[in-house]
Amino acid sequence: MSDLEDAVEEFLDEADTVYGEYEQGYMDADVALDRLETHLDELRAARE
Repeated sequence: MSDLEDAVEEFLDEADTVYGEYEQGYMDADVALDRLETHLDELRAARE
């Protein structure tokens, strides 16, 4: 796999984790959005 494909796979895994933890009540919406934003930034950095 390429670095970008690895980054996309990691992002999707992390996004699934965030959504799951949010749905189970382990984090509030602000924390979930912050974590997703961090993972998006990492994905964008991998694209460059």
